Amino acid sequence: MTARLEPPVSPEAAPFWDATRQRQLMLQWCRACDLPVHHPRVLCPRCGGTDLDWREAAGRGRVHAFTVLHRPGNPTMAERVPYVVALIDLEEGARMMSNVVGCEPGRVAVGMPVRVGWEDLPDGRALPVFEPAGEAAGD
Repeated sequence: MTARLEPPVSPEAAPFWDATRQRQLMLQWCRACDLPVHHPRVLCPRCGGTDLDWREAAGRGRVHAFTVLHRPGNPTMAERVPYVVALIDLEEGARMMSNVVGCEPGRVAVGMPVRVGWEDLPDGRALPVFEPAGEAAGD
């Protein structure tokens, strides 16, 4: 696989990215709301609370929306076209933007079940990507 743009690591997102080194998908949770917070930040976007912790996510979800890019959104992705950028609704209630991989872009559909996969980054982190799961994968 060709190189890709490496996501930066903010102080708030460091625990998320550290967990990817062990291929764990972690979500921030607001203890006041008992709801997931994604992307990582210093306060809950719903209640403004700052009592946030981290919990491991199951890594399963469904495609909420997607687009197939035939022209790269970033030059580092030029050799990957066409590729899918999708919003994934995780079982825990968070929505995450990622890529859907492991199938032809034309097979991706809204509502398609997916599971997390990992793409290694040069610095030891792994980028969470999503692959077809269940009936979409032929399981």
